[in-house]
Amino acid sequence: MATPLSDTSSSPSSSTASPIKTVAVIGLGTMGTGIAEVLAKAGRTVVGVDISEAATARSVAALESATARAVERGRLTERERAEVLARISTSTDLRTAAEADLVIEVAPESYEIKQQIFRELDGIVRPTTILATGTNALSVTRLAADSAHPERVLGLHFFNPAPAMRLVEVVSSVLTAPQAVTAVTDLAVELGKEPVAVGDRPGFVADGLLFGYLNQAAAMYEAKYASREDIDAAMRLGCGLPMGPLALLDLIGVDTARTVLEAMYSESHDRLHAPAPILKQLSEAGLTGRKSGRGFYTYEAPGSATVVPDALTPVAGGTGVAGRPVGPVGVAGSGTMASGIAEVFAKAGYEVVLAARSEEKAQTAKARIGKSLARSVDKGRLTAEAAAQTLDRITPAGSYDAFADVDLAVEAVAEDLEVKRQLFAALDKVCKPGAVLATTTSSLPVIALARATSRPRDVIGMHFFNPAPAMKLVEVVRTVLTADDVHATVREVCAKVRKHAVDCGDRAGFIVNALLFPYLNNAIKMVQEHYASLDDIDAAMKLGGGYPMGPFELLDVVGLDVSLAIEKVLHREFRDPGLAPAPLLEHLVAAGCLGRKTGRGFREYARR
Repeated sequence: MATPLSDTSSSPSSSTASPIKTVAVIGLGTMGTGIAEVLAKAGRTVVGVDISEAATARSVAALESATARAVERGRLTERERAEVLARISTSTDLRTAAEADLVIEVAPESYEIKQQIFRELDGIVRPTTILATGTNALSVTRLAADSAHPERVLGLHFFNPAPAMRLVEVVSSVLTAPQAVTAVTDLAVELGKEPVAVGDRPGFVADGLLFGYLNQAAAMYEAKYASREDIDAAMRLGCGLPMGPLALLDLIGVDTARTVLEAMYSESHDRLHAPAPILKQLSEAGLTGRKSGRGFYTYEAPGSATVVPDALTPVAGGTGVAGRPVGPVGVAGSGTMASGIAEVFAKAGYEVVLAARSEEKAQTAKARIGKSLARSVDKGRLTAEAAAQTLDRITPAGSYDAFADVDLAVEAVAEDLEVKRQLFAALDKVCKPGAVLATTTSSLPVIALARATSRPRDVIGMHFFNPAPAMKLVEVVRTVLTADDVHATVREVCAKVRKHAVDCGDRAGFIVNALLFPYLNNAIKMVQEHYASLDDIDAAMKLGGGYPMGPFELLDVVGLDVSLAIEKVLHREFRDPGLAPAPLLEHLVAAGCLGRKTGRGFREYARR
């Protein structure tokens, strides 16, 4: 028997265009409960079904709590809350879905369980009822084929938490009737969601791109290339993501991620989708993330979001090795990155020598810094006096001979190995003994630059992100020859210039680019294979993944030529076929379509 959540009854306050008025939600876990809340708030009658009364009771309690919070925050009135709760009833009997116009199953990710539900529903619901699966890992086509009416089966993939996340992926199989897709798409719009139409393949768009990236992050951690804290900080600060990948795996559930990746790999046979062994180890040990109280991190209690220290938590104070004293700093280069880095050091109180290939280029770079500082003054971030003092600390020079007295030389010239080698050979001759020589390369081997000098122990990577004054991250890249005190020096300097340093080894892409660019490359492959449009993929990653920019927006900003060069470096280093640059990217670069800087990349831009 159906159990109403409230004795107060109410009909929807307004009529809607969608023919879907009554919806049954099968499976009342976190996702199913969230979907029920969204539907009821939009005026739909909702029947929630689960296998046990304990599960339905938990769902009822969660709904009452969520709507009470909405009242406290002024998002609902008490009357509206009562109306929402009155629209929802719960049951343990699947037959209560008989009158539904749409059934959404959100049962565990198992073909056996989902197919059993669909077989039973075939004998319960009307022939016109649409059956939707909430899967993000299983084949919608396979589920549809097992149904008596495959034309009415489709995928409706909400994102967690369903009330907050705007993206909904509407997944068609080759058997799905267009009318069913239209009805569900219209419903999604009326729910205040952004529907994206996609075909049937594991992961669809958002998870298809997201889980490959998460898997690579898990493999990076498992290889002990970087700590969990540094991997997560790098992706948050370097890419503007709301969460780091390992923290996100803990939130999603390590076991869930493994299931999704297994399904993706069985379809793609792409090694990037083969679950990292650590996911299996953690899953089978019951260390599934937040829900168990421990995954990649340790939590205060099962279900808690509060991380507590454990045996892997970094010790405050680091290694205890003292760095070298740093007074004057040299910055080599005259481009945007060199200017930005010089500004960062000067703002922090360092005397800076900004050297370029000519006095004119160095003066132009200093003038660029002056304009940047003036903008900061206009925005109230800096006083005019502080800006003037910062600019006074910068001395332009037309020769690297001016680096004779610097304690730290930071190279920020063209991303060309031979150009950088020649520069490091020159710095080796000019800089005093004990000076630290740092490169800002984002993709080249630091050891190759170290070997161009007679002091490879003094050479280290110091990868700033663009724009350097605004971006908080610096990847500190040690080679196998870098001295401990050189590493300590750069860490100390990062702290003084208010940057967050993350440690990593000297391999292609370091942390950020090694995780970011395979994700971008996979997005290009989706378009290349006509799986989804540029706009839908960008929308999916912004709305479903919390990314500040979609992959194609980002590619056009970075530059397609730069992106292709990094993809080639990664492919050459790791020899993984899945990292081979997408042919579409190579074709666009060959055609001179490099992104915003040329007016055309994946999209066209107005010329300035």
